[in-house]
Amino acid sequence: MNTIQHLFDNNQQWADKITQEDPNFFQNLSEQQTPKYLWIGCSDSRVPANALLNLDPGEVFVHRNIANQVIHTDLNCLSVIQYAVDVLKVEHIIVCGHYGCGGIGAALDDKSYGLIDNWLRHIEDVYRLNQEQMDKVTDEKDRINLLCELNVIEQVANICNTMTLVNAWQREQDITVHGVVYNLQDGILKDLNVSANCRKSYFKKSTT
Repeated sequence: MNTIQHLFDNNQQWADKITQEDPNFFQNLSEQQTPKYLWIGCSDSRVPANALLNLDPGEVFVHRNIANQVIHTDLNCLSVIQYAVDVLKVEHIIVCGHYGCGGIGAALDDKSYGLIDNWLRHIEDVYRLNQEQMDKVTDEKDRINLLCELNVIEQVANICNTMTLVNAWQREQDITVHGVVYNLQDGILKDLNVSANCRKSYFKKSTT
């Protein structure tokens, strides 16, 4: 198939259905964007933020990349965080990984995948920082899932160290960073219990 006409047809059907259910839906949606949540998730197509949170469009501001990373040289992600915090005034930032993540798995094997290898180096750093814990796990699936969790925890730390969050907390803006993992097999989110609403609270948790 050389065209995507079927997608336009799907879109029309979706828009018609929404309008039938709520004639004012699109008018209300177009007038404002006031989400309380910033979602930083994986690019994996099986992890749609709005759907798994059961929230409508406009309720979640979303940034996605391979293996849900927050890297201090990634101006794309940092700009999203800054806009969400300083302009949209979100109250929660959620880093969401997912078990069986292909990016995490790729970082654990010895293969080369091209340009993405540079991106995966950051996950390899997470492995190196937690090598003693990782080496205690021998099952390949369990190792990937553990690194998925450790990676989310590391990204929560990275967010807490951004100047955007440091400045927001200094001016006592009410914003909390959370780390969760999504299970593709049952659709359930797992709270990793690393939530932080100031740098002090995060580092207290990370050192206990």
